[in-house]
Amino acid sequence: MKFSSNKKVYFASDQHFGAPTTELSFPREKKFVSWLDEIKNDAEAIFLLGDLFDFWFEYKTVVPKGFVRVLGKLAEISDSGIPIYFFVGNHDLWMNDYFEKELNITVYHANKEFTFGDKTFLIGHGDGKGPGDNGYKKMKKVFRNPFSKWLYRWLHPDIGMRLAHYLSVKNKLISGESDVKFLGEENEWLVLYAKRKLEKKHYNYFVFGHRHLPMTINVGENSTYINLGDWIGYFTYGEFDGVSFELKTFEN
Repeated sequence: MKFSSNKKVYFASDQHFGAPTTELSFPREKKFVSWLDEIKNDAEAIFLLGDLFDFWFEYKTVVPKGFVRVLGKLAEISDSGIPIYFFVGNHDLWMNDYFEKELNITVYHANKEFTFGDKTFLIGHGDGKGPGDNGYKKMKKVFRNPFSKWLYRWLHPDIGMRLAHYLSVKNKLISGESDVKFLGEENEWLVLYAKRKLEKKHYNYFVFGHRHLPMTINVGENSTYINLGDWIGYFTYGEFDGVSFELKTFEN
């Protein structure tokens, strides 16, 4: 990716809009829109690393109600020529082509390599990677099975959304409480994943979400693992200026 002078690449993850309720997440949505308004002035590109919504399912003619402010702002930024890249998370893994068709946002369902200037990145949501994350791995095959998606689509949207909200917020079947606890560097499974990847290929930065904890950890010579935190309690984001990567907190 070409890097223009005085431009920056921005990264954010795990907003979980809609949780625990639409009303309670609304202030966070407005804060996120304010952040988008601020960074659009010098953004070379924007990367959203998944779980923008606490649940997202696309029927053939129906998408979840709400979120018009954030969707409208993303459309505005995309229409202005700033590329936005979205990595599907474990809470919005049933995303299909709505973002691509309506918002002109590129959607990825797996990790993706990028090069900015002379720095190499491996970017993704982070779910199901490394030796841990066992709870999600058990559910992953079920949720991503095409038959499961087809079967779920037969539920009326009112029923489907209510069921999904219960599973996501109440039972935590998709992501567990361990997602918000620091496990120690030697046990952080995305750190172990990054170190394993370095055995085959060098990356300057591994940038992930999913863990909900802002982290910057050295994983090798000139190689750093970064977790972006979340927009629930931390309101953190990543900023790359062409030379270095920094985790920041949006204070507005």
